[in-house]
Amino acid sequence: MDTRELHQRGLKLRKRIFGDEAVEARMRALGDFGAPLQHIINAYAYGDIWSRPGLDNKIRSLVVLGMTAALNRPAEFGVHVRGARANGCSAEEIREVLLLIAMYCGIPAANDAHRLTVEAMGPGKAAGGE
Repeated sequence: MDTRELHQRGLKLRKRIFGDEAVEARMRALGDFGAPLQHIINAYAYGDIWSRPGLDNKIRSLVVLGMTAALNRPAEFGVHVRGARANGCSAEEIREVLLLIAMYCGIPAANDAHRLTVEAMGPGKAAGGE
């Protein structure tokens, strides 16, 4: 598969996870300057790695939540909370990841992750509603 095909496959998957409008807005916001980075994200992150058969996207989402919290990347964490929900992760599953974050990354990281999760999901859904 050439990079153009990887790009298209990744863009399609990315839009399925995050929604057409969110992906298009992110790409527009970075304009021509950010086009090379968006290509890397589409082709390699989503067209290649996220499209591999070894894990389903629900599991990938949970892993990414842990990594973005550990790396203190709040903007990416919030985006990936919404993506995790689109990939079928329940509020309970996300909460379990947040508890792991508390143990392995510390309470401050878990507090931030909890706050960002409530912001991304909305208070009612974060409280256990689906």
